[in-house]
Amino acid sequence: MSITDFIRNDLALRLRSGRDLPAQLTLDSLAELYNVSFTPVRAAVADLIDEGLLRKGANRRLEACPLANALKEFDQLTEAPKPPADPSEKIADDLVLLSLEGKSVYLREEVTAEKYSLSRSAIRNILHQLAGEGMLDHIPRRGWRLRPFRQDDLQAFIEVREAMELKALQLARPRLDNQQLQAILERNAPPTSAADRVPVDESLHEYLVATSGNSYIRDFFERQGRYFRLLFRWEDNDRSAALETLKQHRDVVQALLDEDWASAEAALSHHIRSNHPVLMTKPPTEAPPPTAPK
Repeated sequence: MSITDFIRNDLALRLRSGRDLPAQLTLDSLAELYNVSFTPVRAAVADLIDEGLLRKGANRRLEACPLANALKEFDQLTEAPKPPADPSEKIADDLVLLSLEGKSVYLREEVTAEKYSLSRSAIRNILHQLAGEGMLDHIPRRGWRLRPFRQDDLQAFIEVREAMELKALQLARPRLDNQQLQAILERNAPPTSAADRVPVDESLHEYLVATSGNSYIRDFFERQGRYFRLLFRWEDNDRSAALETLKQHRDVVQALLDEDWASAEAALSHHIRSNHPVLMTKPPTEAPPPTAPK
C-alpha cells in the first residue's frame, strides 16, 4: 500500500464512521499528522473529494460531506488500514546503488523528502540513521554527503574482518552452545521452492563476536561494519549469492557442532573472502535480480 492509499483509506474510514478527525482538514495539518510531504496528501484529498467524502466550502476550505451524500458505491471500510512499509529500507537500498557508482554526491533534505513523499523531519531522521550506519556524512550548509563505494576499501575491510572474526571464533570456542548453533543452522535452511524468498540469516557472525567476550572485536564490527552491512544486505537480493551464503553458513555451523575446529576456521575464512560475487564482479550500477517473482 502506498502512503497516498493509506492516508485516503484512513481518512475515509473516519469520515464514513463519523469519528473525530485526527487533525484539521488542511494540507499543513494532514502532512504533519502523517509525517509526509504535501504531495501524497493532495492526492488523497483529491480522491476523497471525487468520492464525495470531502468538499471545498464557500471559503475554499475543506470540510466533510454529510454521510448521506457520500457515494454509495464507495467500498465500505471496516478495519483501520495498515500504514505502508517503513521507507528506510527502500531509501537505504537506493543509496547503496548510488554509492556503488563511486561518486561522492550530496543529498538535500527537501528534494529527498519530496522524492519519497515524506516530511522533512521524517527524511531527516532516516538520513541521521543512515549516517550512523556509515552511509552518509552530514556537512553543515551543504546537506548529506554519500559515501562512495571503493573496491580497495571493501578488500581492506574483508582482510581485517577475517582476522577479527577468526579470533572471535577461537575465543568463543569454550562458550559455544550447541542448541544455539543448531538454531542458527535451521535458520539457514534453503528454501523448499524456487519461488520462495531466500531468508539470509546473519546471526552466526553476531553470535561468534558476542560469545568471544572481546569488547575490542565487538567495537570494530559495531563501528566499521555498519556501512558494509548495508552493502551485504543489498547483495543478498541476488538469489544465487543468497543461496551460496546459506550453504557457507551451514558449513561453518556444522563444523562447529562437530567440534572440527580446523574445518570451521577454514569454512569461515572461505565464507568471508569469497561471499561477495555481486560487489566484486558486477558493474556497480547493476542491481541484483529479486530473490522471488513479484
